[in-house]
Amino acid sequence: MYDPFENVISVMEDAAKVGNIDKTYFEILKNPQRETKVYLPVEMDDGTVKVFEGWRIQHSNILGPFKGGIRFHPDCSLNEIKALATWMTLKCAVAGIPYGGAKGGIKVDPSQLSKRELRALTRRYTFAIAPVIGQDTDIPAPDVNTNGQTMAWVLDTYSQLQGKPCPGVVTGKPIELGGSKGRKSATGRGVYFATKLLLESEGRYLDGIKVAIQGMGNVGANAARIFYHRGIKIVAVSDIDGGLYCEEGLNIQQVSQHIEKGGSLKDYNAKGVAHITNKELLLCDCDVLIPAALENQITKEIAEKVKCSYVIEAANGPTSKEADEILEQRGILVLPDIFANSGGVVVSYFEWVQNIQELTWDREKICQMLEQLMTKSFGEIQDIREECKCNFRMAAYILALRKLLCAEEMKGIFP
Repeated sequence: MYDPFENVISVMEDAAKVGNIDKTYFEILKNPQRETKVYLPVEMDDGTVKVFEGWRIQHSNILGPFKGGIRFHPDCSLNEIKALATWMTLKCAVAGIPYGGAKGGIKVDPSQLSKRELRALTRRYTFAIAPVIGQDTDIPAPDVNTNGQTMAWVLDTYSQLQGKPCPGVVTGKPIELGGSKGRKSATGRGVYFATKLLLESEGRYLDGIKVAIQGMGNVGANAARIFYHRGIKIVAVSDIDGGLYCEEGLNIQQVSQHIEKGGSLKDYNAKGVAHITNKELLLCDCDVLIPAALENQITKEIAEKVKCSYVIEAANGPTSKEADEILEQRGILVLPDIFANSGGVVVSYFEWVQNIQELTWDREKICQMLEQLMTKSFGEIQDIREECKCNFRMAAYILALRKLLCAEEMKGIFP
């Protein structure tokens, strides 16, 4: 059975071997620094009381304060959150921003809660983890099934506890409460930049390519819109209910408007558009496949049959280790999550800096700085790929481990 935490540790082990990395301090990175588990009683609308299970995992703060999203999902588990926190540590190191890695989650299906119940659950969770978060300690952000509204509730609850406004405690906030321009679309924009960088390194360009995107949440939907507005053909998209396929390219503007009006992909109809399953999307004929949903979507079985040339990991951990090996054998290039979906945390860092310095930057500046930072990181990954004769995932992991273990060695062991 797939275990995301075992998967990320196994990949780290492989990267340490490929990169000939001294493993003296490696054991430190194989374990989170702190695991906080909380139980959250909430009075429901019908007067009953339900108790929800939640976590905040803080993996490493060797490079800076812990940083990571909060997800609400019925399948949340300890090992999933541990894996996500570990990926965040690696991602921040690859991006070259002064953050460590953390992640939070509540085992809940938010679609089954009213807005009042969701607000009460979010506030109770914030109250429970308040002792371990803070502007200089651990900065949460949105993730699966959470958004700017969720962060507004976290911000307000924490600020009430502190007796003063604390905008720097969370990122991904509404702009009216200290959020950053460009933050909502940042991960999707980063996916676009990552795809562009990879294709250009292969002597190819975005003109004429066919893209398929699994997942139409914040990341997938924004990525789809950004590609579409640049004239790039999106042949397939999907959400939890299924997907759409059109060989001539989908009208993403119309699809997005349909979703924004409360519709779902399963009830969207247009000329030349066929309804497909999520599995069929992963196996459709395209140049670039972008998994932007949950972990473990590209399994061994899927990897043997995909028809794409490139996989850009917009989700965290969408490709199993077995699948990774098969894709490499088939000559399909995979740009790993710890680089490809780093746009969100990079712009979260920009938001945090603006909050601390009480500044406001314009959208153009933020997008420009994001592209510059991702271009620099891609160059560093490419250098290691050539040095170690390895794939992109190994190169990105080696880059992160070298930075993290160098810091661990300089710091030493306390006491």
